[in-house]
Amino acid sequence: MAGIIHEVERTDLLEQVRQEAADAARQLAEAARLRRGHIVVVGCSTSEVVGHQVGSWSTPQIAQAIFDGLNSVFAPMGVYIAAQCCEHLNRALIVEHEAVPGAEIVNVLPQPKAGSSFATAAYQNFRHPVALEEIRADAGLDIGGTLIGMHLKKVAVPVRLPQNHIGSAILLAARVRPKFIGGERAIYDEHLKDGYPEF
Repeated sequence: MAGIIHEVERTDLLEQVRQEAADAARQLAEAARLRRGHIVVVGCSTSEVVGHQVGSWSTPQIAQAIFDGLNSVFAPMGVYIAAQCCEHLNRALIVEHEAVPGAEIVNVLPQPKAGSSFATAAYQNFRHPVALEEIRADAGLDIGGTLIGMHLKKVAVPVRLPQNHIGSAILLAARVRPKFIGGERAIYDEHLKDGYPEF
């Protein structure tokens, strides 16, 4: 893919990244055994998606296409997206209020150059968006090296998805599992190695 967005047909690129995002969401949902009520933290550098250095080429249209692709998979499942803001907002998160009842919200409105285009798209598309300083998500997608690990539950486990790029950006994924505790005499529930149980 060409590194600069104007070198390709914009509509073709938008549809490409929307489809790649949807594919990644489906693959992560299966690998992480996502179900209703789970939260997926998503960090996204649209600059990296269009072939530029992170933070240098924020592209709202690309952010909207990626959000649409992810949401087309997660929303019908009842899985929530927590959109990680950029470092200018200390990697705060934008999430639906119903996903985090009782959480301590903070007051900030993400913008493409102070929050990220993706977090801005999430804020504009959520029914009741709120900002949080931290969250403990059940899985994550890192589009373009945005460093989402601080917002995942312990213990995070890397997931290799067949869809390993969105546009020009490297795509990394993670799921979580309960900690093993107790030392050498402990006996473990083998079913929990792959994630949290469904109750």
